[in-house]
Amino acid sequence: MSQQHCFDVAVVGAGAAGASAAYHLAARGRRVLLLDAQSLPRAKPCGGGMAASVQRWFPFDLQPAVDRVITQVKFTWCLEDPVVAVLPGDSPFWIVQRSKLDHYLVQQAVAEGAELLDGSEVSSIQRDGDQWMLESRGDGYRARAVVIADGSNSRFAAPLGLGPSQPRFAEALAVEVDADVLESDTARFEFGLVRHGFCWAFPRQGGYSIGVGTFIGRDAADADAVLAELLPALGLPSDAGLRRRSPLRVWDGHYPLHVPGAVVVGDAASLCDPFLAEGLRPALISGVRAAEAVDRYLGSSASDEQQKALAQYSAEMRQHWGDSMAWGRRIAQVFYRVPKVGYQLGIKRPTAPQRIAQILSGEMGYGDIAQRVIKRLLFQRG
Repeated sequence: MSQQHCFDVAVVGAGAAGASAAYHLAARGRRVLLLDAQSLPRAKPCGGGMAASVQRWFPFDLQPAVDRVITQVKFTWCLEDPVVAVLPGDSPFWIVQRSKLDHYLVQQAVAEGAELLDGSEVSSIQRDGDQWMLESRGDGYRARAVVIADGSNSRFAAPLGLGPSQPRFAEALAVEVDADVLESDTARFEFGLVRHGFCWAFPRQGGYSIGVGTFIGRDAADADAVLAELLPALGLPSDAGLRRRSPLRVWDGHYPLHVPGAVVVGDAASLCDPFLAEGLRPALISGVRAAEAVDRYLGSSASDEQQKALAQYSAEMRQHWGDSMAWGRRIAQVFYRVPKVGYQLGIKRPTAPQRIAQILSGEMGYGDIAQRVIKRLLFQRG
């Protein structure tokens, strides 16, 4: 195999997590191959909300990829009974379009020396001694390490033993609507219209990113019926928007995110918040942490040190994300079974707006509030 086809790291998937990992590895001087099945830029169903605090993980400005700056979040029950959470001034919520953000991160990775092969679906990944062999469009590539970042419908995570072997999915419908925006600085969450779930409406440049999600149970929401009520409340026709099914691979337990020579990041790692469906922040966290771990792995010649480096990635993601999501899942299981009680006791309490703002901004985790919230919900339900 020619030297042109040999790399330190192959990153499979150029979404937010994969592009982030590729950038940080290339910035450390590693030879990186970044592959994506689609040609970039490309659209991806996603609400596009993320805490502005993610900026601290990148030395370049993320603002060029930001569509809207959200300063408050509005919650409603059946489109009424609103609660408004004002976000901290130094840590607002950003709305991005994935076609713009992902491509922007890829461009930064390429500027640092990563090699991009978009429109190049990977057909196979196999371990070959202490390296990996990948095939794409009939060509073969060799890499010392692999980062799996191919999204919620990952073809490679489970077969390689990364993350859960049977991931849990939330049923979701994503809607993109071009329209005049009523409140450009406000993100909306609606909890009354969807059984076992909620709706969201995020303003973006030129319109809205809207979603309908069901987070417990096996039955998807009647999204068309829900949208027929939600869209007119935003001043839109009830049949507006381009609609796409978009299953969310949500966090469902602690699993290893590494095997010898490989790690999994982002949606492929089942990191999506099981309560509020936040996926971008954990994608970026995992991309950064994975890059650090893989760089240590590549810098060591001792096998025990190499494995310790990758094991540290799994441990850090558990500490910095998974432990909070374990509580988030417990809150979701109670809240979505008694959502009206949950709204009254979990959203409308005097301290709730501040706590919600802190969670969305990344300043607080679910573990900081979970035990009180769950006890309150179970007591009221009983």
